[in-house]
Order: sequence, then C-alpha cells, then structure tokens
Amino acid sequence: MYAYIRGTVTDCQTDRAIVEAAGVGYELLCSAMTLKRLAPGGEARLFTHLYLADGVMALYGFYDTAERDMFRRLLSVTRVGPKLALAVLSHLTPQDVAAAIVTDNAKAFDHVPGMGRKTAQRVLLELKEHVRTEEMLGGGAAGLPAAEDFRAEAVAALVSLGYDGLSASRAVTAVGEADSVETLITKALRSLAK
Repeated sequence: MYAYIRGTVTDCQTDRAIVEAAGVGYELLCSAMTLKRLAPGGEARLFTHLYLADGVMALYGFYDTAERDMFRRLLSVTRVGPKLALAVLSHLTPQDVAAAIVTDNAKAFDHVPGMGRKTAQRVLLELKEHVRTEEMLGGGAAGLPAAEDFRAEAVAALVSLGYDGLSASRAVTAVGEADSVETLITKALRSLAK
C-alpha cells in the first residue's frame, strides 16, 4: 500500500518514530538500527511495510530496502511475527542475518531477545533457499561454487574455538575469496585477532 514515507522526523522513541509528511504524522515501528540513523527535526525517507493480522494494523519503517526485505522474509517463517522480526533486525544487520542463514549459524541469533534455539533453527531451515551468498557479502561476488560450504565449515570451526556466532559470521564474511576452508579460517582468525 505504501512504498515509503518521506518527511520530517518529529519524534523518536525506543521502538518507533513519527514522520510528518504532507501534514500527516505517521507512526512507524522501527528497528534499533533504523532509529540510530534518524534525528528529530531531520528529513528522512523510510521504506514501509503495512502489517494487518488479527485485527491489528501497524506500519513498520526501515531505513533501506535491504532491511525491509529481510523483515518480510523473517515474517514468512513459521512462528516469527513482526515483533520478533524487528528484534532480529535491531541486533543484526540484514547482511548478518543472511550470513547466519548461508553459513547455517544458529548461534548468531543468541543475543536476540525472544528468539530461542528452535526458532533460530527454523529461520535457518525455512530461509535457506531464499537467501543468496551475494546478500551475505552485501552484493559482492559469491566466489567459488563451494563458497557456502567453506563458509559454513569455517564458522562452525570458529564457534568451536570459542568465538560467538555473530563474530564468527562477520569475520568469515569479511574474508573475500578463499581456495580452502583452512585458508578461510586463517584469514578470519587474523581479522578477529585485530
């Protein structure tokens, strides 16, 4: 119904922003990542998602289309509602979520409030076919055909060494191309040591 709303940010609260456009104040529920980029009194363009279910109507706002698209994908997962999807995007960037899905890393969701291990596994399972390696890399090249397998093994190895899932995913994602899992792990460990 609404693609985006452009206007003046009149108020920012802990979970929502009010944007005035053409004399109308729109209350948009937003992730913490989006709210960090907004300043009261400043201009903003927020991409929107209108949620209708069980007699509830809510308008969600996102700073960019990548965040909105990931929100919509998360909503497609069984037992993931808008509140949990927003919590995920408040703690992880869309690229972090894509990296967790591509590398099959449920531990990346450990710090998301309200998301247990079973829900994290469900997200990985149900979105595996819908997320590409390019999204994980922020639009970069996918690398070798076995890149996803290499990355999943590298993340698992880093987690077994004691690194948390999110740090492991980010370190592996930051490495460009690698010809083997060992090379990928070595380069990721170097970036983690900095």
